[in-house]
Amino acid sequence: MLRAFLLIAVGLAGDPEHAELFQGWGSKLAEAAEAVGVSDDRLVYLGDAGEDPRVRGRATREEIGKALSGFAEAAAPDDVVYVVLIGHGSYDGRDARFNLPGPDMTAAEFNPLLSAIPARNVVFVNTSSSSGPFVEALSGPGRTIITATRNGAEQFTTLFGGYFVEAFSTENADADKNQRLSMLEAFLYAQNETARAYEQEGLLATEHALLDDNGDKKGSPDPTATGDEGRLAAALSLGSTAAAAALPDDPALRALYLERRELERRVEALRLLKGGLPPARYAADLERLVTDLALKTREIRTLEGDATP
Repeated sequence: MLRAFLLIAVGLAGDPEHAELFQGWGSKLAEAAEAVGVSDDRLVYLGDAGEDPRVRGRATREEIGKALSGFAEAAAPDDVVYVVLIGHGSYDGRDARFNLPGPDMTAAEFNPLLSAIPARNVVFVNTSSSSGPFVEALSGPGRTIITATRNGAEQFTTLFGGYFVEAFSTENADADKNQRLSMLEAFLYAQNETARAYEQEGLLATEHALLDDNGDKKGSPDPTATGDEGRLAAALSLGSTAAAAALPDDPALRALYLERRELERRVEALRLLKGGLPPARYAADLERLVTDLALKTREIRTLEGDATP
């Protein structure tokens, strides 16, 4: 059974205006995660407490380390761990850092924390300025790395994070309309909306987002579900609105809903394993699961129809 673990870290803002903005993004992402089934025990939100009771503490290097160590203990190989950084970054010509209260964190400092996690898939999203170097530093098998900039020199405050968060609350981002927002869909939505914002203001874009999910340490500005970059990201999502919806009271319907959710999780798990399976086996297994899923949906609709007065 696939489970999503999510760490949201809102770092230093620099001024009250950005503090309110970044914390708002963090709260919206936490709310969206809960709406698609990420439970409280698998969600760690670090930032300024303010009025959001979900914030567990300040986003310091120590607290981030504790959160990821906790995920390392709780996550299973089939689970997916997500890390989303919101705030400012910096680059000194050698190291890119995510700015925090107290010591900042470099990509090199995140790497051992991620490596200790047993989950085969980790998604790391750095929406800050100067985040581009995190791609090369963290890229590897089973890792999807998303950055708001293509290099460390893009040091202005980024818009990407706001649109990345917005993707989880708008139907427009769900391109295939399956009630499950993939990391690729979230990336493409945020990228397109960021570009649109600069165009509307008549400004030259000072940020260019990248996605890397094939471990080549390069990142791509135009990943696709069938290209060299983007295949894994297309199969990863925090959850779905359908999966998080309340189960029906009728015992027979409830059982069918649970069976359908399990089939959906198996389809998702199979897609994550695609690269390691012979093509013929993958196609056969996927066809079988998709067929079973369609039949289960038909059973549900039939029973729901019989139950309608």
